[in-house]
Amino acid sequence: MVTMTDTFSKQKRSQIMKCILGKDTAPELKVRSFLHRHGIRFRLHAVKLPGKPDIVIKKFNTVIFVHGCFWHQHKDTRCKRASVPKSNLEYWLPKFDRTIIRDAANQDALIQKGWKVRVIWECQVTEKGLSELLRDIKQ
Repeated sequence: MVTMTDTFSKQKRSQIMKCILGKDTAPELKVRSFLHRHGIRFRLHAVKLPGKPDIVIKKFNTVIFVHGCFWHQHKDTRCKRASVPKSNLEYWLPKFDRTIIRDAANQDALIQKGWKVRVIWECQVTEKGLSELLRDIKQ
């Protein structure tokens, strides 16, 4: 786990954090564009499914979550984006733990309902990573 020093004041950091989107993020848009270019049709943010998956592909009975490495704490040691802030750890660490637990519970609930669950991490949204995802979906 990498830690980082904040270069902004608390007020400026708060302002920045309020602007972060929960859906239609750049990685999510890249995944959607890639899938669409390859003829995969899907629905977005299915509110009736556990965890509101980012992408739902009924044809392949598959849901996809596009996880931000920081927000969902990607555990791959090669990932440079899954850092932990140095300040306010009493806030961040429980927040990350809750997110990880919630993600696992949502994925388990989807699997119990018969869905194939795929997660693509922000750092994997590359041509190679997207090609692997596409192969995985079609299997």
